[in-house]
Amino acid sequence: MIFTLSLITSVISLVYIFIAISLKLDNLVSLHLICISFYLLCAYFSKKGNLIESRIIYLIIINIGIVTSSSYVGQEGGMEFMFMYSMCLPFMIFSFNREKIFIFLFSLLAIILWASLYITDFNIIVNSKIDIEKATKFIYPVSIIMTLFLVTFQLFYYSHLNFKNFSSIHNYREDAIEASNAKSNFLSTMSHEIRTPLNAVIGLSHILGDNNPRKDQVQNIEALNYSGKILLNLLNNVLDFSKMQSTKIQLDNIPTNLSSATKQIKKIHETSCLKKGITMNLEVDDNIPNVWLDIVRFNQVINNLVTNAIKFTDKGSVTLRIKKQQETEDNLTLLTEVIDTGIGIPKDKQDTIWEAFTQASSSTNRLYGGTGLGLPIVKSIIQSMNSDVKIDSLIGKGSRFYFNLDLKIASEKEFLKTTEKKEHNFDGKRILLVEDNLINVMVAKQILEKAKLKVDVANDGLTAVNKVKENHYDTILMDIQMPIMDGYTASIEIRKFNSDIPILALSASVFMEVKDKINESGMNGFIFKPFEPQDLLNQIEDKINS
Repeated sequence: MIFTLSLITSVISLVYIFIAISLKLDNLVSLHLICISFYLLCAYFSKKGNLIESRIIYLIIINIGIVTSSSYVGQEGGMEFMFMYSMCLPFMIFSFNREKIFIFLFSLLAIILWASLYITDFNIIVNSKIDIEKATKFIYPVSIIMTLFLVTFQLFYYSHLNFKNFSSIHNYREDAIEASNAKSNFLSTMSHEIRTPLNAVIGLSHILGDNNPRKDQVQNIEALNYSGKILLNLLNNVLDFSKMQSTKIQLDNIPTNLSSATKQIKKIHETSCLKKGITMNLEVDDNIPNVWLDIVRFNQVINNLVTNAIKFTDKGSVTLRIKKQQETEDNLTLLTEVIDTGIGIPKDKQDTIWEAFTQASSSTNRLYGGTGLGLPIVKSIIQSMNSDVKIDSLIGKGSRFYFNLDLKIASEKEFLKTTEKKEHNFDGKRILLVEDNLINVMVAKQILEKAKLKVDVANDGLTAVNKVKENHYDTILMDIQMPIMDGYTASIEIRKFNSDIPILALSASVFMEVKDKINESGMNGFIFKPFEPQDLLNQIEDKINS
């Protein structure tokens, strides 16, 4: 733009040179020759990419040229009206966000020079003027025409730039949407591929726990189940991290006994501590009452902090301490601390570690690994619980991460209500399981048949449609991604001849577009994979009895 403006203004100065020559105004000829040389210099600088210098030189020269020419010609020549163009020009050639100071200075310069001309009766540069009749007859019409041309050019060029930028923004938006869709498709596929075997891990650990294991096996099975759930939570956070940053995390508070809920943490992390030769300490107050808490999110925070502490500690210990601070009849303040004797965090890095994909130093990732997502996730969750996680740390001495939570106390009755196993009466009920993964079929069949459900299996959507045509089922469990015919299409086909049978989607995706497609295809609800067996049976019973 500055290149184009420089060339156009050079042509205008050339027009004034011919007028000055015809009127024998040698000084004005010299002035405009100098201006032309500077305008061409601006054009050269702009082509070389020196945009700041070229714009500043251009605005200085055009203001000097206008005020000097006006002083020579006088008010009758009308050249001072070009200050209208000069006054508005900075708004077009400088960025309003980044270069406000230049806009202000050069607009103010044009206003001051314009005012100075009138205050000094156009004698700001020279006192002698050309003949009034010549100025009125020859220069005034040219000045008005040139001013109108420049103002019109400025408006059209500005409109053109706006349209061009709007088109670019639209194209960028389309590219961003396409990239977002590609990311969602990739994450949805990855979600399905990872959750499918994870469903087997969690499901099989539940089945093992229900098959009267030996006492020495119970803790190992519980640890296996707990580890699967922790892996699932980590997967959920990685897949849904952008959502966690842009929207408030929805908490699912349930009556929780912290002593029993955290007892697996030491067992999970003790092996890692033993390998490094450090001690894992768990200190939980015995007199903490049952509280309303999203225990899944809470454990997620604890595991992230403990994992980090172990990672950065080579000698000494890692301590998880949960203790009661204050207690009233209905509320409780809980202090949670994770303390290590590790490498510590420099003071100047204690703010940046909370940023996504950021670690304390470039060597940290090389030495210890990690994604840099753990602490940002911790911060997001704790903030959603109306608190803040804080840090005390010294280099070479270790770190202490801590936070306070204000929690409502849950009654024993409320706690028992959520922990008691619901008895299901599925005698004579028949269910169709539509699933292509044979391990998941094995796991689901064992869970369903143990609840006395009669289970038929279809390994693709087309087989499922044919089975529903030939048999009566009380409900259908429909996987989404399958060969031959997917779950969406199968559900649409079933709804063409059977609008009553409940269809529950088995979905490994956490994305809203998948939920929308589930509803659009006529399904009655969805169960996330990996599923909790009790939740699966509860939903089946609700659909059968509704």
